[in-house]
Amino acid sequence: MNASTETGTATKRNEADEARHRSAAELEAALPRIREAPVGDGIIQLIVRRPAEDQREVLNEARINGAEGIEGDTWNQRGTSLSADGGPHPNKQITIMNSRAAEAVIGPIERWPLAGDQIYADLDIGHEALPVGTQMSIGTAVVEVAVEPHTGCAKFAARFGREALRFVNTGEGSSLRLRGVNCRVIQPGTVRVGDSVTRL
Repeated sequence: MNASTETGTATKRNEADEARHRSAAELEAALPRIREAPVGDGIIQLIVRRPAEDQREVLNEARINGAEGIEGDTWNQRGTSLSADGGPHPNKQITIMNSRAAEAVIGPIERWPLAGDQIYADLDIGHEALPVGTQMSIGTAVVEVAVEPHTGCAKFAARFGREALRFVNTGEGSSLRLRGVNCRVIQPGTVRVGDSVTRL
């Protein structure tokens, strides 16, 4: 009984620690590791689909297509004033986040889906490594880096803290695209966890 209680308390304490907002000092301390992300050829570590608002499904394999982004995702139901017709933005079909940035800001991989991106890869996705217009193979699919920035919003700040929002949106965080990069689908295909994401 006592052992059970102590284990439960420890578990709650661990979950609280994982969910807490990182400080500016902790985030800055993570930069050296983030800067060491592979350039030009990385590995997909997590695939996430958003079947409905604020819902997430973690996938081992997914189809990428021009109609939905990730098959079964709700990108094509998310209208925006930034698109010409008010519909879903054609350059924001797929968002990719540097997995080292996700780890620094969010914590363990089980919590990464909260960010709302679809692909998490151990890859340098900064402006210098992936200029606008760069094409990448993701599994058997091909996507292209869009000019539209992917920036943290109020939801991001609520989930991960204001320091995290500042960290990804300003200075080196902005240059490295630590919040992620928007892409449009060029060629449909299949992507699996462990596949390469490679600059073409």
